[in-house]
Amino acid sequence: MKKLISALLVAGLSVAMLAGCGSNGGDSASTSTAEGTTAAVSASDIKIGVIYIGDENEGYTESHMKGIDQMMETLGISEEQVIEKTTIPESEECYDAAVDLAEQGCNIIFGTSFGHEDYLKQAAEEFPDVQFCHATGYQAASSGLSNMHNYFDNIYEARYVSGVVAGLKLNEMIKDGTVKEDACKIGYVGAYPYAEVVSGYTSFYLGVKSVCESATMEVQYTNSWADISKEKETADALIADGCVLISQHADTTGAPSACEEKGVPCVGYNVDMTSVAPTTALTSSTNNWAVYYEYAVNCVLNGEAIATDWSEGFSSDSVALTTLGDACAEGTQDKVDEVIAAIKDGSLNVFDTTTFTVGGKSIEDLIAEGGDYANYEQYVSDGVFHESTVISAPAFDLRIDGITELTTE
Repeated sequence: MKKLISALLVAGLSVAMLAGCGSNGGDSASTSTAEGTTAAVSASDIKIGVIYIGDENEGYTESHMKGIDQMMETLGISEEQVIEKTTIPESEECYDAAVDLAEQGCNIIFGTSFGHEDYLKQAAEEFPDVQFCHATGYQAASSGLSNMHNYFDNIYEARYVSGVVAGLKLNEMIKDGTVKEDACKIGYVGAYPYAEVVSGYTSFYLGVKSVCESATMEVQYTNSWADISKEKETADALIADGCVLISQHADTTGAPSACEEKGVPCVGYNVDMTSVAPTTALTSSTNNWAVYYEYAVNCVLNGEAIATDWSEGFSSDSVALTTLGDACAEGTQDKVDEVIAAIKDGSLNVFDTTTFTVGGKSIEDLIAEGGDYANYEQYVSDGVFHESTVISAPAFDLRIDGITELTTE
């Protein structure tokens, strides 16, 4: 789940670049390939282990579980061949879980939370014949281990499109007099101030701004990935502070529930929120982890190397939006189709550097000035911040103009 603290990321980037990251032709895909390969394994003999941070009651883990289930169906893997461990914390317990899975004969083991990475890497060192794949991390390229891999997806693409949905709703609200044009403030319930969350809320905001120029945004953090009460409280606080639409990077239905009570439109994450917010939910950005799970397991089945870093988006159906809710503005589906097509064909780049400033300056100018911003040079070229390409993990942690942050206690 769970992304990374910027200082840690920067420390690993130069090593990742030296390891070499190439594209497989997907949209903004990072697919640096490890040198090591293993002998092919038959579909009837392969054994797969999965370590989840949560369980099916939490949206992020549920989306991974759905991906595993789809992979099993597609590849003909039976339930007896998959060992799933739920609610494994980001602690030594993760290492114990990984060792147990390896000792039970798993050929490939997936870990789903950012804090699992160090423990998976430790296990990978001890079991060189087992492939370890870690979601949201950044250390695979620098580890020197051919059996250690990082994966994510370009969820920022889906967040951008969900922002377009939100912006169209704001325009409708302005037109019917529900809100004033100069009072279009969005609230965003964030988990932690990590690059994953910052990348996500920025892409969402840029999507909003692409159709509703007057919009601003306030972000409040819960300091938890999944706390339904805290997320509801934070959404309530944002609404009380004048926010007229709410989105989230948090894993429960807390924020949409608050929005439904207050009659405030909302954009969710991971799952369709219409069950808890039938009159206010617009859509949710969501991950289709099945694409990666099928890819990685196929690599083991065929005795092929798994990419050291992997991240793909709309072009491989790795990200999506849930069905648009009844609260959406008229014409939203047509606009969504148009924007997704533009992302796929490369005519629209989510982090187009002409669409945002930092302290009134372009990122190119800040890079030229040197200092801490010089570290971003490796991402920025041809007028685009190229997210999830140097490594799969999000790196966009710039605080752009138009967005304010508050940390809730």
